[in-house]
Amino acid sequence: MSMHLYALTLQKATAITQAIYGNFSAPKAQEIVVARGKILELLRPDDTGKVQSILSWECFGIIRCIYPFRLLSGKRDYIVVGSDSGRIVVLQFDEQKNKFLKIHEETFGKSGCRRIVPGQYVAGDPHGRAIMIGAIEKQKLVYILNRDGMNQLTISSPLEAHKSHTIIHSIVGVDNGFENPIFACLECDYQDVKYDEKNKLVPPPKNLTFYELDLGLNHVTRKWSSETEPSANLLIAVPGGESGPGGVLVCCENYVIYKNMGHDDVKVPIPRRLGMDDDKPLLIVTSATHKQKRMFFFLVQTEFGDIYRISIQYEEDEVDDVLIKYFDTIPPAVSICVLRTGFLFAASETGDHYLFQIQGIGEDDDTVETSMQNLNDPWKLFKPRKIKNLALIDEMESPSPVLDTKVGDFAGEGTPQIYTLCGKGNRSTLRVLRHGLAVTEMAVSELPGNPKFVWAVKTKRSDEFCKYIVVSFDNGTIVLSIGEKVTEVTDSGILDTQTLSLSLLNDDSLLQIHPKGMRHIRPGKPVNEWKTPGQRQIAKCAVNSRQAVVALVGGEIIYFETDNMGQLMDLQRTDMQNDVAALALAPIQPGQRKALFMAVGCFDNTVRILSLDNNQLLSQLTLQAVNAVPSSILLTRMTAEEGKEAKGKLFLYAGLKNGVLIRSAVDEANGTLSDDRKRFLGPREVQLREVSIYERPAVMALSTRSWLSYTYQGRFHMTPMSYEELADVSAFSSEQCPEGIVAITDGSLRIVTLEKLGDLFNTTMLPLSYTPRRMAVHPETNHLIVIEADNQTYPLAEKKEMEKAMNEGEDSKEESSSKRRRLQGGKYEESNGKKAKEEKKDMEEEDEDEDEDIDEEEQAKLKTFLGELYRPAAGKWASCIRVVDPKTLETVCVEELGNNEAAFSVAVIQFGSKDDGYYICVGTVKDLVMSPRKHSGGFINTYRLVTGSSKTELQLVHKTQVHDVCLAMTQFDKKLLAGVGRYLRIYDLGKKKLLRKCENKSFPTTICTLDTKGSRIYVGDLCESFHLVKYKPSTKQFYIFADTTHPFYTTSRCLLDYNTIAGGDKFGNLLVTRLPDSVTEEKEEDPIGLQGKFGKGRLSSAANKMSSVVNYYVGEMISSLQKTALVPAGPEVLFFATVMGGVGIFVPFQSREDVEFFSHLEMHLRQENPPLCGRDHLSFRSYYSPVKECIDGDLCEQFSALEYKKQVEIAEELMCTPSEVTKRLEEMRNRVL
Repeated sequence: MSMHLYALTLQKATAITQAIYGNFSAPKAQEIVVARGKILELLRPDDTGKVQSILSWECFGIIRCIYPFRLLSGKRDYIVVGSDSGRIVVLQFDEQKNKFLKIHEETFGKSGCRRIVPGQYVAGDPHGRAIMIGAIEKQKLVYILNRDGMNQLTISSPLEAHKSHTIIHSIVGVDNGFENPIFACLECDYQDVKYDEKNKLVPPPKNLTFYELDLGLNHVTRKWSSETEPSANLLIAVPGGESGPGGVLVCCENYVIYKNMGHDDVKVPIPRRLGMDDDKPLLIVTSATHKQKRMFFFLVQTEFGDIYRISIQYEEDEVDDVLIKYFDTIPPAVSICVLRTGFLFAASETGDHYLFQIQGIGEDDDTVETSMQNLNDPWKLFKPRKIKNLALIDEMESPSPVLDTKVGDFAGEGTPQIYTLCGKGNRSTLRVLRHGLAVTEMAVSELPGNPKFVWAVKTKRSDEFCKYIVVSFDNGTIVLSIGEKVTEVTDSGILDTQTLSLSLLNDDSLLQIHPKGMRHIRPGKPVNEWKTPGQRQIAKCAVNSRQAVVALVGGEIIYFETDNMGQLMDLQRTDMQNDVAALALAPIQPGQRKALFMAVGCFDNTVRILSLDNNQLLSQLTLQAVNAVPSSILLTRMTAEEGKEAKGKLFLYAGLKNGVLIRSAVDEANGTLSDDRKRFLGPREVQLREVSIYERPAVMALSTRSWLSYTYQGRFHMTPMSYEELADVSAFSSEQCPEGIVAITDGSLRIVTLEKLGDLFNTTMLPLSYTPRRMAVHPETNHLIVIEADNQTYPLAEKKEMEKAMNEGEDSKEESSSKRRRLQGGKYEESNGKKAKEEKKDMEEEDEDEDEDIDEEEQAKLKTFLGELYRPAAGKWASCIRVVDPKTLETVCVEELGNNEAAFSVAVIQFGSKDDGYYICVGTVKDLVMSPRKHSGGFINTYRLVTGSSKTELQLVHKTQVHDVCLAMTQFDKKLLAGVGRYLRIYDLGKKKLLRKCENKSFPTTICTLDTKGSRIYVGDLCESFHLVKYKPSTKQFYIFADTTHPFYTTSRCLLDYNTIAGGDKFGNLLVTRLPDSVTEEKEEDPIGLQGKFGKGRLSSAANKMSSVVNYYVGEMISSLQKTALVPAGPEVLFFATVMGGVGIFVPFQSREDVEFFSHLEMHLRQENPPLCGRDHLSFRSYYSPVKECIDGDLCEQFSALEYKKQVEIAEELMCTPSEVTKRLEEMRNRVL
C-alpha cells in the first residue's frame, strides 16, 4: 500500500494576528474574539480575571481581518470576517449551541490572499449602518447593514469605492453623528512616479481620504482628501457627534496628527525612550479606544512596547490640543483591547498574551507629556519603568514562535517530552511540553498513617462550599473542618472507624457506611444505626441522594431507599452467586424520585446492570463480560452538548484490575450496554471517582497516572494529569478554591485545581537570554546544547556596564543641577533641592517595598516587559551557547560569544581520529548584516563539555575559519559534515583547526539542512528542495545523483526511510518525496564518478528525480519535523511544530479499510460542514499544490460538533452509526497518545 497520512493537530496555534472585543454572547458580556491564523476563538475573562476559552473553531481559511459590528440600538455584536475566501462573512455567537453561526456570506472576488481582492481591512460605521471592506490595492466595497421585520440582519449589494494605482494602509469609520456614514482611508497614490536628480525613486505622497456613503442615493463618493506625512501608517477614529469632535488621528513616524474636514492639523511629537538615537524613527503599531459618556482617551503602543495615553482638548468641534503621555511599558502587541470592566488585553507579537487590570489612567502621574507646543522643542525623553498603571492579572501561554523542537525522554521520566525553543529576544524560553493537564497545587498537609479514602462534604445541599474533609484509615476516620484554618473536629457525628463511603443525602443528612453497617446522621434528629446481619461485613457500597446499596462478603446485595420521612428503608435483597467486586448507582435526574439502574461488577469478570424499578427490583437487565475483574465501576450522566438545557446521556465506566478503562453507553429504556470505548491507563488497577469540572460531571480514573474524562467544547476528552500518583480523590469547593479536588497520596492531603481544559500538554519553561536558534542533544549526558543569537542587541556584559554608566550619569547630573540651584537661588532653592531629594528617596523606598511584595520570578517577568532599553544599529550581535540539564531544567553553563559573532548551527560529533568522546561544533558568523547581506567571515567553533567535581563548562578546542555562514551540520562517517553557504564539506579533527577532507560546490543557493544514512547524504537547499548525494570514500568525492523537479523553500525536514524524506516550507506546505525504486544501487554508485563530476541529467540538474508522495497545506510555516513515538512502545508518527505555536502529527494509516473510511468521511464533511469563513476546504488544503494522500483529521473531528440529524445522514452513507464514527475518530487519536 502506498503512503497515506492522517493529519491531526494536537495543540492549536497560539499566536494571535488580531483581537477585538464586544458583547458577543449576551448584552453585558465582556468578551474578546481573537484570530489565530486560521482559527477563530472566543475568550471571556471570569470574575477572578482568568481568561477562559469559550470556543475555538478551525475555519480552514486564512483570517485576514475581523471587526465587531453592532446595529443601531442593538445589544449584541456581530463579527465581520475578511479572509482569503473572496467573501465577506458575518457571524453571530450562539451561546446555547456554543457555536459561531454564519448569518451572511457574500462573494465579491477570487479566493486567495491577493493584492486587489478585498479582505485585508474592514471598518464599520460607529452607529452600525454600514461597513467597508478593502484590499491592499485599489478595491474598496461598502455594504449597508440593516434589520428586517423579523429583526434579522440584512446586507445590501456591494457599493464600489475603488481607486486605481492606490495602495491602502489603513481604514476606519469616522464618527460624524447620524449624518451620512464616512470612512477614512490612508492611501498612497503611485500613478505618477517621480525620481530625484540622482535617479532615485521619490516616495509617492500619502493622502487621508474621506469616502461618504449617501444613504439616499445609495452611492459612495470621494468627499475630501488631504496630503499627510509619507511615513503615516495607522488611523484612529476620534469619537464624534455628542461624544467628541470627530475626525481621525494619523499616526506616523515620531508624530501623531489630528485631521478633520475644515479643521487645521494638530501635530504633536511622541515622547521617546532615553538612549534612543535621534535618527531612529518611532512608530505606533496598535491602538485601543476607551469611551464613556463624558470622556474618552486612546491607548497607543509603539514597536518597542511603550504605551501612551492620548487625550484631546476640545470645545464643541474645535480641537485645541492633543496630549500624549507615557503610560506604561508591556511587550509589543499586535492588538490591545480595553474592556468596559477595566481590563486591558494585550495580544503579544511573540510569547505569552496578557490580561491587565487598569489601576489608573495616569492623570496624577508625573511622567513625560507632550503637546502641540512641543513641536519645535528637542525630543522629550523618558526612561521605561515597571508597570504602574497596569496590574498583571492573567497570562495565556503562547510558545509562538517555535523555532526548533526535540522529542525524547531526555529527563528519564518513562514518557517522551517535547522540548521547544520559543520566543524572541529577552522573552525567549526553552519550554518542555508534557502530555497531561496542568495541575495547580493549592495546599499540602501531612497526615498520620496511610489514608485510604477521602471525601469533601457539605452540611446542606444548598451550601456553596464544603464544610468537612473526611479521611478514612484502616482503623479509623478523622474529620477536618474547613474554615480560615483546617482543624480536626470530634462532634460531627461521624463514627471513628474505617469508612467505606460518606455522602450527603437529599434531606441534608449524612450517610456513613463502614464495614459493620451504616450510620444515618440527621440534623436535629436521633442518629440511626443499621447493622449487618450475622456479623457479616460490607465489601462494597454505592450511594446517591436518595438510594443506597451495599454488597456483603459472599455476594449478597441489600438495597435501601429513603421514605417520605427521610428514613432509610431496606426494600430488597438478592444473592449474586458470586463475590461482588464493585457497585455503582445511577444519578437521580431532576424531577425524578429515584434512579432506575444500578451496576454490579463481579469476580467472574462480568459487569451487570440491575433494575431498580419497583416492578422488577434488582432483576438483571444486562450482562457484559470483560477481560479482567472490575476494580471500580461508576454510572454518571455526561453530555458533549453545550448549554444549560443540554440533556446528559447515561454512561457506565468500568475500571479493571489490568489497568483498562471501559466506557459504555446505557440505554435508559432497557438498560442494555453499547458503544464500548476501551483505553489502557497503566499497569495498576483503575479506581473511579466522580468530580465536577466547570459545574459539569467528570470522571477521575486513578491508576499509575491519574486520568480525567470530561467534556469540553462539544467533545469528550480523556487526558492524564501531570501530577504524581494519587490514592483517592473527591470534589472540593471552598471560598479560596471554588472548584477543586482534594486528594490523598503518600500520607499527605492535597488540594489541587485543574486549569486549561482542552489542552493536551502542560508546560514548564526556562528563560533564555537571546533568541534561540537551534539545539542538539549530548548523547552521553542527555544535556541540551542551545545556541542563542540576537541582532541589534548588546551582550549581557556590555548591557550591565551601560546601565551602570547610565545610572552614575543620572546621579552626577542630579547633583550638579542641585548645586546649580543652590548657587542661584539661595536658601529657598536649597530647601527645594532637599525636598526633591527626599521625595526621590521616598519614591525609591516605595519601589523597593513594591518589589519586595513580588517574588523573584514575577520581577524577572516584569523586567522583560521593558524590552531592550539600549538598542544598537543593525549588525551588532549578542550570542551564547547554553547547556541545559533536562531533568531539572536548569542552566549548567553558558558560554558568551564575543567579537560580534552569532551562532546559527550546532551539532554533537564523535570524531573517528580521536576516540575521546564527543565534541560540540558550533557554526558562527562575524559582523553579519541581514540586508544587504554582508559579513566578515564565518567560523566553526569546536568545544568539549568538561564535567568537573564542582561545575560543568564548555572548553574551546579551536576555531576554524570558513568563507560563509554554516547553517547545517551533522555527523557523517565519524567526521563533521557541514553546509557552508552553498558548499558541502567534510571536516576531520585537527590539532589547531578542523581539516577539510572533501568539498562539493554544485548546490543552487544555500544548504540549510543535512541528514545522513549509510553513505548517502540528504541535503536540503534553502530554495531548491532536496538533493541526494553520494560520497565515494575511495576518491573522496561527492556527487548529486537525485533531486526534485520543483522549487521548495525548505524550513524543516525529517528522514523517514532510506528513500523517503519529508519537508516543510516557509509557505506552510508539507511535502513527502521519495526516490523511485527504479533507481538501483548500480545507478547510484556510478563507479567511474563521471556523472556527479561532469554529467548533467534532465532539466540541467541530477539524472534521477524524486517523486512527490504526499502534499498537504498545513496553513502555518513548519519549523520542525521529527519521526518519533509520543508514548512508550507506541507507533511512530511524523511530529511537527509550526512557527505560530501549533503542534501536530501525521499518522500513517495501517490498513486500506481505514484509508477508505476516513476518505469518505472527509468527503461528506466537505459537503455537509463547509468552512466557517467561506473557503472551500479542498482548495485550502491545496493552496500551493493539490492535496495528495493525506486526510484532514481536524475536519474529521468536527463530525461530533454537527447536529445529530446530519451525523446520522453521514453515518448512513458510511454504513455505520454516529457512535461508531466517533469511536473510530477516538481510536485514531488514542493510538498515538
